[in-house]
Amino acid sequence: MHTQGVDERLDEAVVDSRATTWLVRSECLGCGLLVGFEAPPEEALALVDRLVWTDDAKHLLERMPPYVAALVQVEVEDYARAQGQKVVTLTLLGQARQGAAVVWDQEAERRLHNVPAPVRAMARLELERTAAERGQARVTVALMEEVKARYFGLAAQKREE
Repeated sequence: MHTQGVDERLDEAVVDSRATTWLVRSECLGCGLLVGFEAPPEEALALVDRLVWTDDAKHLLERMPPYVAALVQVEVEDYARAQGQKVVTLTLLGQARQGAAVVWDQEAERRLHNVPAPVRAMARLELERTAAERGQARVTVALMEEVKARYFGLAAQKREE
């Protein structure tokens, strides 16, 4: 089996909103059969045969300018290997770029899933970056509201001009 990709999903069956499952997509090299397996990350990791990026992390990387993306990819993959990780998630991407882990409050994580999917990855990284710059170890609802007001406030000012 050869891992094709990993999709990180919120596990809605679990009360703790930070619980995720991974959908690991693999291909049998012998017969070409495509297989999907959804499980908690601890279990799904056994099916990952090489260093791969989750779909959200890959999407964020692909949105970067090409000259930046190549440098970020090397930096993040080196960090992942040093940490003994086989899957680059948005969280791992943020840790590699910031040099530290930022924890999410349960309610903040729940609210993040209300953000439209195309911008969710960027919102996550911006919130984690802002928390890290301020020396905060957590992303809270208050921080989310502050960042939201900052961006929407700028947009409102531009329309008025």
